[in-house]
Amino acid sequence: MTISRRTFLESAALGIVGSMALGLDRAVHAADKPAIVDCHTHFYDPSRPGGVPWPGKEDEVLYRTVLPKHFLEQAKPVGVTKTVVIEASGLLEDNAWLLDLAAANPSVVGVVGNLAPGQPKFAEHLKRFAANKVFRGIRVGSDTVRRALDNPDCLADVRRLAELDLELDAIGPPEAPADVARLAEKLPELRIVINHIADVSIDGRAPPKEWLAAMRAAAKHPRVFCKVSALVELAKPPEGTKKAPLEVDFYRPILDATWEAFGDDRLIYGSDWPVTDRFATYAQTFAIMQQYVSARGRAAAEKYFSTNAQAAYRWPLS
Repeated sequence: MTISRRTFLESAALGIVGSMALGLDRAVHAADKPAIVDCHTHFYDPSRPGGVPWPGKEDEVLYRTVLPKHFLEQAKPVGVTKTVVIEASGLLEDNAWLLDLAAANPSVVGVVGNLAPGQPKFAEHLKRFAANKVFRGIRVGSDTVRRALDNPDCLADVRRLAELDLELDAIGPPEAPADVARLAEKLPELRIVINHIADVSIDGRAPPKEWLAAMRAAAKHPRVFCKVSALVELAKPPEGTKKAPLEVDFYRPILDATWEAFGDDRLIYGSDWPVTDRFATYAQTFAIMQQYVSARGRAAAEKYFSTNAQAAYRWPLS
């Protein structure tokens, strides 16, 4: 009997993850086993009244109901049982919808909301959602980070996050971490999580110098973390194919540079599921990082897949 290379890799991923999970189990007391946490997922339901602003109906892969149970169907077989969900919708009440979802699903340990610093009623809305301890922060784009650097009102709103023990997820292009570094200089008490390794294009070669310089600048600040997420989306697939490469060595130059900048203590696992479904299965996406991190040792794997996430997001432990 013959099997396809892709099927073989998926099967191998399950075996590798099982070994990694066993290693984590042995690393700590049985009563304190760390959960593997995916710190970047999106949940939404187009069948809700009014639908969803994203994804669009034309998206044949993503336009479907995506809930925690669907995430666990993909993630639990490879050992991932918890998630921090990121709100992609700009609709105010969709933040509340995610918090309700989290209340009914213990797999959701944190919600990163969507609010706009510097806009009217930001402080009011933030206080409202922060009353729920599962609400762990907000995500903003690079334009908001830059505005906070020059606009006192916007900066004051971002400072409110730190005052409430919340964090800031920052998404943007490869040069964006340079602005993150400047924001961290102004607000050293704020925890900031760079998303998707700053959207650097991955082609199997050495990283761009501009991206590397920006990442190193951000990493100098001890409360700046980096989420190694959306890996398969950032990869340039081989010519004539649509799927991402699955070989760890293809991603190694970028991953080595990221680890050199941030070290073992400030890097976090995230998938960006279900967006990753366009390029690879969940098991394949996870296996790339599991194979890379496991080579760095058990302690590094435990930090990357579990404890660093709690340090960044600080969700309630009980």
